[in-house]
Amino acid sequence: MSLTHRPSTGFAYLLPAIAFTAVFVLYPLLQLVYFSMTDKSLMGGGGYIGIANYVRAFNDKAFWQALRFTLLYTAFLTPLLMGLGFLLALLTMRNSPLPKLTRGIIFLPVVIGLGSSSLLWFWLFDQQVGLVNRLLVDLHIIAQPLAWFTAVGTGFMAICFSITWKVVGFAMILFVAALQSIGQEMEEAAIIDGASYWQRVWRIFIPLSRRTLLMATLISAIGSMLAFDQFYIMTGGGPRGQTFTTVYFVYQNSFVFFKLGYGAALSIILAAIILAGSTLQVWLSRRSAGS
Repeated sequence: MSLTHRPSTGFAYLLPAIAFTAVFVLYPLLQLVYFSMTDKSLMGGGGYIGIANYVRAFNDKAFWQALRFTLLYTAFLTPLLMGLGFLLALLTMRNSPLPKLTRGIIFLPVVIGLGSSSLLWFWLFDQQVGLVNRLLVDLHIIAQPLAWFTAVGTGFMAICFSITWKVVGFAMILFVAALQSIGQEMEEAAIIDGASYWQRVWRIFIPLSRRTLLMATLISAIGSMLAFDQFYIMTGGGPRGQTFTTVYFVYQNSFVFFKLGYGAALSIILAAIILAGSTLQVWLSRRSAGS
């Protein structure tokens, strides 16, 4: 029997995937692009207006404030998750019973839904009945319970803490897999040469885990740029709209103010920013790998 097949046979195998992509990816994307050039409302109506929505977005101070806040959130949270995830991986990389148990406990919050974990931490940070305030007061760290979500600084810290608890286990597991793939003979040779533990970390573990680090950083940055649930549940965009993320701003314009056309344009701008940032990071990772 011949091992070669006609091109039509291969196309027949690909046809279900092509059809799925066309119906559930390409068509909605084209529809989004069309909506972004109209003044359609959630209540109906609207017609073609060209690039007016994009011009409006670039002149919208509220949009740029939401984008700046989202970039600040991403720039703060991503290094925190990567650094803490790598340290936890170093502590739990061995396959003895205690590190295995520790990995399981740290990874457990990852399987909890983001909405559920945000609601959980909203109550834990509550001024009246929250456990966090009670512990801080009992430890004499604060004099009286704080209203965490009435100020930008404390609300930002509370959300970053809750998200770190929620997703740091995912970064840890990625780094554990990368560290366990490093041959023990390299570490043993470094020990024989007199390298200390932290010298082995800087000279062996980090360089050989670079690809995983870059991948995890990209995933974390994209997730932070798309942040919505935690801010919607915990701060509601307050106080005075200072904790609106870009996705929250898109949601508000599309489904609260009923401006589907403008919301579509904002979505495309956000997608373009994420695509540009991801492309740059992939290019930098390939360049560093080739050097």
